[in-house]
Amino acid sequence: MVLRKEMFDLPEGVLYLDGNSLGPLPKAAQARVSGMIADEWGQMLIRGWNEAGWMAQPARIGDKVGRLIGAPEGSVVMGDTLSIKVYQAVASALKMRPGRKVILSDTGNFPTDLYMVQGLINTLDQSYELKTVAPEDVAGAIDDTIAAVMLTEVDYRTGRKHDMKAITEIAHASGAVMIWDLAHSAGAVPVDLAGSNCEMAVGCTYKYLNGGPGAPAFIYVRPDLAGRVQPALAGWMGHDAPFDFDQDYRPAGGIERMRVGTPPIIQLAALEAAMEVWDGVDMAEVRKASIALQELFIKEVEARVPALTLASPRDAQQRGSQVSFRFEEGYAAMQALIARGVIGDFRAPDTMRFGFTPLYLDQEDVLAAVAHIETVMRDKLWDDPQYRKRSRVT
Repeated sequence: MVLRKEMFDLPEGVLYLDGNSLGPLPKAAQARVSGMIADEWGQMLIRGWNEAGWMAQPARIGDKVGRLIGAPEGSVVMGDTLSIKVYQAVASALKMRPGRKVILSDTGNFPTDLYMVQGLINTLDQSYELKTVAPEDVAGAIDDTIAAVMLTEVDYRTGRKHDMKAITEIAHASGAVMIWDLAHSAGAVPVDLAGSNCEMAVGCTYKYLNGGPGAPAFIYVRPDLAGRVQPALAGWMGHDAPFDFDQDYRPAGGIERMRVGTPPIIQLAALEAAMEVWDGVDMAEVRKASIALQELFIKEVEARVPALTLASPRDAQQRGSQVSFRFEEGYAAMQALIARGVIGDFRAPDTMRFGFTPLYLDQEDVLAAVAHIETVMRDKLWDDPQYRKRSRVT
């Protein structure tokens, strides 16, 4: 049984189906952050770096995340933002394939991943090219011109899921470096980074891992490469001996070289507490429970709300832990739902997204959410000017 609803601080009267965007607050995180601020920062001051183990947190928590994504101990480190980690991974990959100029991604990738690659290409100014193809065309587009393949395993809009192992094998057969973004995978679906044999992976921790808004990202480097990759962002914390204060950069021996700036200790405290929710949790069981909730949701929505069109793959094995429906007035419909306490989100141009996390959602929650969706759509509650006004965050 994976349901652990009692471990989360969920607002009364709210059905939260947006953990795929921002996970809810684990009760332990609030106490942990308060204690860290009062007892560590407040009383230890700068001594906290040694006495409270702040410097070791990125690696220690990295191992906790690593357990959920099939990464060996010592191959994952926390810090910075996902955008920074994408930049690091792609830049390192290009150095590993100096004779190639093409980075391949897909049109379903999250925009920031593509933006970071575009920015890197502009900075290098060495005739590099970002090539994007439709998700279903990725395998056929990989050839010996590709330096790196960079994909998000689970599509942020539709939940469509790439076959990590199969695509990695195709990339390697053509001599390309494989980079996976696990933003919508970590804590949502079973991941086997070691088994996939990919070179690098990145991901965030504020979605299914419930680390809180702005929680630090992670980066994985395959152990046999960790001591050889060349980080483009040669930060102080990635130095072999930061407190020697050398004028020249000398990378740390392993995954620590992928650290850049000072770790966000308050956010790491929240994340470390959030990771306690996962103690003893089997990702295979999480996946099984998630699929059951998704299948129930799809069945009920399609039977009761014909105005919505399924945008996610029908085959549960081909999608992550979210279900998306299309509706021309999807933004307004989602705002009407949120006003009734059913929180999902909207992705342009017409996609209503619903995330399914069996740690705090059950069948009763799903059926209650569908009842609200049916009412909003049947009675056209969305057709109200107040629900059409766009907020900055959708």
